[in-house]
Amino acid sequence: MSKALLLDFTRCVGCQACEEYCAKENNLPSDAPDDKLNYKNFTVVLKRNHQYFRKMCMHCLHPACVSVCPVAALEKTENGPVIYYPSKCMGCRYCMMACPFQIPKYEWDKPIPVIRKCIMCHQRVKEGLPTACAWVCPTGACRFGDREYLLEIAHKRILTFPNRYVHKVYGETEVGGTSVLMLSSIPFEELGFRTDLPEVELPELTGTVLRRIPNVVITGAILLGGISWLVNRRMSLEQEHKETSRSEKRKKDKDS
Repeated sequence: MSKALLLDFTRCVGCQACEEYCAKENNLPSDAPDDKLNYKNFTVVLKRNHQYFRKMCMHCLHPACVSVCPVAALEKTENGPVIYYPSKCMGCRYCMMACPFQIPKYEWDKPIPVIRKCIMCHQRVKEGLPTACAWVCPTGACRFGDREYLLEIAHKRILTFPNRYVHKVYGETEVGGTSVLMLSSIPFEELGFRTDLPEVELPELTGTVLRRIPNVVITGAILLGGISWLVNRRMSLEQEHKETSRSEKRKKDKDS
């Protein structure tokens, strides 16, 4: 059964433990910005109108980013996470343009840049563990579990406390549904979330376009595949150079 996260913003106290443990789990830099998503962080806690809320990859059930990636660097797994393979990425940034939530971020200041984004602690989920952010949350504002069960919980909370919540579970139907579900006491548009998204999954739309231009797609795939090989070859050579430099340094230190 597909896993998901339920983010109840009314329970968030802004402790940022999710940010900290996410960074630790994913070996992210310590100088990540704390006011917006960036390639240095995978989630961020913000505050608006006296309510804390989080932004992160929504892990769509039918992700547009996966449908447009020409080198299969992104994949939607059966258990929920949309994962990413940096070694395949060629930096075309199609996923950035396709994502309705503007989540994938590009390493603009890197010599060999790739895309970075949350992978919903894929390895932990595979091992039957909750995501790092859900595990560390002290108030239950972030909960991990089966998507259908979390939807039941979300709707029950709205019915039980109708004056506390906006009567909507964000992520239930947007672009075909997502693996991150949200509850809020403030309208989602006031928090910066898009509320104009269709309920139809976006790959249906991108697929229609791609089927109408098959020759362009085939030619483009061949071209981009070659670019991908060159990028990954460059990354391999750079890694080999680093290993050689470290080896020579160790040898010099030993000789001295």
